[in-house]
Formats: sequence, C-alpha cells, structure tokens
Amino acid sequence: MEKKVEQIVAKLTMIPHPEGGFYKETYRSDGVIPKETLKDKFSGDRNYCTGIYFLLTSENFSAFHRIKQDEMWHFYGGNSLYVHVITPEGVYTRYAVGMNLDVGESPQLVVPAGCWFASSVKDTEGYSFVGCTVSPGFDFEDFELAERSVLTSKYPEHTEVISQYTRA
Repeated sequence: MEKKVEQIVAKLTMIPHPEGGFYKETYRSDGVIPKETLKDKFSGDRNYCTGIYFLLTSENFSAFHRIKQDEMWHFYGGNSLYVHVITPEGVYTRYAVGMNLDVGESPQLVVPAGCWFASSVKDTEGYSFVGCTVSPGFDFEDFELAERSVLTSKYPEHTEVISQYTRA
C-alpha cells in the first residue's frame, strides 16, 4: 500500500494538505465571481469553481475544518472514505463515500457550506483517493481549521469524534 500511495503522490505531483493527506489542484475556472455579487462572508472575488485530487491514508486523517462554500466529494479509488460532518445546529453524521452501494455508500457527497467536517479511511489499512469540487471556488481565506477546545465547547455531545479528528 505504501508504495502505491507514493506512486500516486509522485505521478500526480501532490503536496501535503494542511488538514492532513495530500492534494493537487486540478482545476480553477477562468471565470470569476465579483465580490459585490457574493454574500458578505467572502473577502474578495472567487473563481466560479475549483477542483482537487485528495489522497488520505489510514495512518492519517483529515482534521475537522470548515469552508464557506459547498464541497462535493467524488470517489475515485482505493478504500472507502468516512466523512464526518457536524452541522451548525450540532447534528453529527458519518457518511461513507465509496462504491459499496449495497451497504449504503455513495460515490459522491456534498458537504454544505459552513459545516465542520473531517475524513478518515474506512479500513484500518489502505488509502482513499477522491476528488473535491468547490463552488464558488476555494480560497484558503475561506478555510478554518478547528481548534479542539473551541469545537468541543460548542458541541460537547460530540467530544469523542472531535477529539479523534482534531490535532492538539
């Protein structure tokens, strides 16, 4: 598995992602949405859409974070992926993104704007290779990595999953 992950990362020139795993931006639209037409929550213009490859191994996780846009996940290969989502109202759901349709997995998932979310490889040994599409386009100014103490004080009923998928 380790050799396969190294091959994918090298062939696709992926780099470490701040939340965990590896990524490579694959698409950024030429078209731009002017700030004036976006909601006040955006600090500037945004591209219409962006896309990335994202690879996560079972030895790691993507830490809880949120963005100001909807994010669509697309399963490509490897092991299925869990996406852990906490809505602003405090509802927690664990989704399975993969091709095991008979057990309720889905090859796509949309995480709504403003939700906290993390991800982990479903199996204890393996990797998940997925893609993420964001619209309006992703900008790191729209990215917020969760602080464990802040998130657990806001959602104490989810302390266990928050502790598991944040970094101290």
